[in-house]
Amino acid sequence: MNKRIWLGSIASFVALAVSTGSAAAQQPRKPNIVVMLADNLGYGELGVYGGGVLRGAATPRIDALAGEGMRLLNFNVEAQCTPSRSALLTGRFAIRSGTYEVPIGGVPDGLTQWEVTIAELLSAQGYATGIWGKWHLGSAEDRMPTNQGFDEWYGIPRTYDEAMWPSLNETRSMWPSVGNKHGWNANVVHPEHIYEARKGETPQQVAVLDVDRRRTMDAEITTRAVEFIKRNAGAGKPFYAYIPFAQVHMPTLPNPEFAGKTGNGDWADCLAEMDHRTGQILDAIKQASIENDTLVVFASDNGPEATHPWEGDSGPWRGTYFTAMEGSLRAPFIIRWPGQVRAGRVSNEIVHVVDLFTTFARVGGADVPKDRPIDGVDQLDFFLGKQEASNREGFPAYVADRLSAVKWRNWKVHFIWQENMYASPQKLPLPKIINLLTDRKEERDVGAQNSWVADPAVRIISELEISFKKYPPIKVGTPDPYRPSEPGGR
Repeated sequence: MNKRIWLGSIASFVALAVSTGSAAAQQPRKPNIVVMLADNLGYGELGVYGGGVLRGAATPRIDALAGEGMRLLNFNVEAQCTPSRSALLTGRFAIRSGTYEVPIGGVPDGLTQWEVTIAELLSAQGYATGIWGKWHLGSAEDRMPTNQGFDEWYGIPRTYDEAMWPSLNETRSMWPSVGNKHGWNANVVHPEHIYEARKGETPQQVAVLDVDRRRTMDAEITTRAVEFIKRNAGAGKPFYAYIPFAQVHMPTLPNPEFAGKTGNGDWADCLAEMDHRTGQILDAIKQASIENDTLVVFASDNGPEATHPWEGDSGPWRGTYFTAMEGSLRAPFIIRWPGQVRAGRVSNEIVHVVDLFTTFARVGGADVPKDRPIDGVDQLDFFLGKQEASNREGFPAYVADRLSAVKWRNWKVHFIWQENMYASPQKLPLPKIINLLTDRKEERDVGAQNSWVADPAVRIISELEISFKKYPPIKVGTPDPYRPSEPGGR
């Protein structure tokens, strides 16, 4: 009798375990998110955007990615590297967080620890998080990526321009030597270092960023990102992989493996390398058998380079980064999620980089913060094809702390006129109103007959100003801890 009771109990336990296991197996797997962010890749560089062989190098892997997913013709970013990366990670216009321009030494730079990044939101949902490449959102240890939600990081805290510092005193190069007595000297300004870091550990300097290491950065970034993808896929753990490539930021120099490969110069060689590195990431996803469970984004943080001899191409648009011209604001954007995002779809609907924060939060099952203004709107239904229209009609375009323009539907209202990075910004006596469908080069002011456009533009500004009164923007250089409830934000 006791044996029958015991066997019955075992059977009940096994049935319960099988039932519980079956229910667990039916739980939907959180999708992985992979974001590949090119650096200063203009609208006119990729084959699928009208570049490719016309720029000296085909981009077959990225072009194929576009065919497998959705390509945006009206994806918009902020005017500089730091603001775009801040907007991507926080869902807030950079004017709010004191990250509205590339930082200059001497003051605390980057995001305050009060800001909430998408890495923090997803980490709280059980995601592994990693970044490989340029951070540009804080060079002090407490503001580096592993103190802002990332589990691991390999890269640089600031920018690739600084790779040229150690070369300024070379006397055998094509550039005139400055001389270390009155030029750059490591004892006066420390060189940029490459860091490696894990959450909870002190970031370690592993090398000085010089021109030689600049050439190999994308290979190093890709190797580490691929290992992260394979490791977490093997463990069955969802992950957020943020991969800000070095290409094609100045100095635009290819890896030795690609130098001379196209026969069309360094720029074309760099395009070929970037396409190859993108392919390596995509191959890792496929080899791990997680393609259907992985949302992939390929985008650029800014419009094209403006400095000779590394000028980029803005395609049909006018202007370079550091302006409010379309060549600055519009960037390539491709999203792929097999079985979710319809392949081959192309849209000219407006999406802004801040929208990725809100959209990724929903994908990962996270709630966005309610104690601060979040400018990003959820675009998931638009990406999934459940609606043809974007959830955004316009946005304010800041260049540093200057409200330079407002974009609304297919109209642009300029308040400050600046055609390229090195031109002086000119405050206009009357706003210029541009029809972007009929005037892609922004050459004709049609405000006289279309003054009505000022009304929706002013509404966008008014909503922002009301928000600023309730939530004052954080000043550049604000130290931690930042508390918005205290006077002066300290």
